[in-house]
Amino acid sequence: MKMGDFVQAETTVVPAPNEGVNEGKAWKTMRRQGPAQATTAFAAAFLVILALLASCDSSKTNAPPVKPEIKPPELLTGRAAFYKTFIAARNYAVDVKPFRIESTPTSESNGQDGKSTIWRASYASAAQHGVKPFFWSGSNLADAPSRGVSPGNEDVYNPSNASTQVFDPAFLKVDSDQAFTEAQKHGGDKLLETDSATPVLYICEWNHNTNQLVWHIIYGTSRETAKLAVSVDASTGLFIRVEK
Repeated sequence: MKMGDFVQAETTVVPAPNEGVNEGKAWKTMRRQGPAQATTAFAAAFLVILALLASCDSSKTNAPPVKPEIKPPELLTGRAAFYKTFIAARNYAVDVKPFRIESTPTSESNGQDGKSTIWRASYASAAQHGVKPFFWSGSNLADAPSRGVSPGNEDVYNPSNASTQVFDPAFLKVDSDQAFTEAQKHGGDKLLETDSATPVLYICEWNHNTNQLVWHIIYGTSRETAKLAVSVDASTGLFIRVEK
C-alpha cells in the first residue's frame, strides 16, 4: 500500500459566474474545503456582511432630519370662535349661558379685519354656581393658550353682578367683522388713516339697561386707553353710539 492511498483528495468548488453564494452553500463549501480555503471564504463572507451593515448605517446617518411642520397663525371672527367654545362649555354644565366674548391683542393680528388669533368666551352656570372661561386659540405664541379650545379657571357665580349678565346665544346674529365695518363709518376709518398701527379689540356683552346685546369695538389696547370706542347692536348690526 502506498502513502498516497491515505491522503484524501481535496475538493475545489468553483462558483458559477455572477452567482450569489447563499448561506447554506457557503457553509457546505467551507466544510469540504481545506482549512486555509475555509478561513478565506469565511473572512470574505464576514466582510460582505460588514459592508452591508455599514451601508445601512450610512444611509441612516446621511438622511436629513425631519422638521416638524409649523402651521401659520389661524384667525377667526368672534361669532365663529364663540360657537367653537360653546360646545366645550356645554360639557362643563348643560345650563351654561355666555355673558362675555372678547378678543385678545397679539402681535399676530391687529384686529382691523374683525378677527383675532385668541378669543375668550365666559360662561355662567346656575347649577354649578360658577363661571368659567373657555379659550379658542390659533396662535403660535409661546404664552398663548394651546391651539383649539381649552378651559380656564372656574370662579364663583353671582347672578346679581352686572358684569356677569348672561344672554341667549340666539341674540348673537352679527359677527365682529360686520361690527368693525359699521364702526369704521363712525370715526374708525379716519383714526386708522392717521395711525394704521392701532390695534382693534372686541367685547360682546349684554346691556341690562337697554336689553341689548352689544359689540364694543375698541381702537386701542384696552377700554381705559382706547383712542375710540364704538357700540354696535350685535343682533341688528346697527350703530348705537360713540362711547369715547
